[in-house]
Amino acid sequence: MEKYKWIATIDDVATRLDKYAFEQTDDISRSRIQQLINTERILVNGKKSKSNYRLSENDIVECTIPEEVEYEVVPVKMDLDIVYEDSDIIVINKPKGIVVHPGAGTKDVTLVHGLMYHCKDLSGINGVLRPGIVHRIDKDTTGLLMVAKNDIAHQSLSKQLVDKTLSRKYVALVHGVIPHDHGVIDAPIGRDTNDRQKMRVTDKNAKNAVTEFYVKERFDGFTLVECRLQTGRTHQIRVHMQYIKHPVVGDAKYSYRKPYSGNGQLLHAYELSFIHPRTNEMMTLQAPLPVEFDEVIKDVTRKEMAR
Repeated sequence: MEKYKWIATIDDVATRLDKYAFEQTDDISRSRIQQLINTERILVNGKKSKSNYRLSENDIVECTIPEEVEYEVVPVKMDLDIVYEDSDIIVINKPKGIVVHPGAGTKDVTLVHGLMYHCKDLSGINGVLRPGIVHRIDKDTTGLLMVAKNDIAHQSLSKQLVDKTLSRKYVALVHGVIPHDHGVIDAPIGRDTNDRQKMRVTDKNAKNAVTEFYVKERFDGFTLVECRLQTGRTHQIRVHMQYIKHPVVGDAKYSYRKPYSGNGQLLHAYELSFIHPRTNEMMTLQAPLPVEFDEVIKDVTRKEMAR
């Protein structure tokens, strides 16, 4: 069971209750919101309210989401690019176009289905929909994904994420030429109130988000950067790079044009560093750029040399 508590701000005044609740939650449909209101799972100031109730400043909205019938993940045979595996963890080089785990928005075959077939058993901490998943990467982001095979490994790796002893590095090709070699983007991220499929830098119902970047190479109109996550918000690198007006190339949600023939953003999780949960050994794993990403880099390099 999940519980949420929100306090309406002056910007929320006169907003319908159903619209407000829909904007605050992740992966919950409008019809589900209506159902929660009708069954008194969403209350305003402790009382039942209708969907069309108009919020006042400082209204307290409480939402209780009961557990749904568990969705069974059926193992599916899948070709996995395994970078490392032992009895505690498995690290996959995820290709573009595959969702990491099923959720409210997708019941299609995901990476978890393939992992269940390969591993037979995974950590149960995150429940049946996300077994073993320590962290996520977006559907069209490629690269390293760490998965725990047992609860002890999962707890250790999750703690490392919180303590920042687990390091994640990404490579991205972004629009524009970034003049400085290093930067830190410290800007909170929350859901876009105009499009709930997107995130944005905002101080409204947002969470702290910090991305550090280093310039690796500059081209005519583009910059290759290494990004290091200090937090793990949804779409964090994509949103932050858009925020500083250097969106990731090929990003259909956050970029303004697509100058190459592929699909999806040129963002790759190329390095993971962590302490092994059993041996306490510091490990660093890397995955090379996908062929498509590498070809774009070669193309912009050739154009640069031809100038």
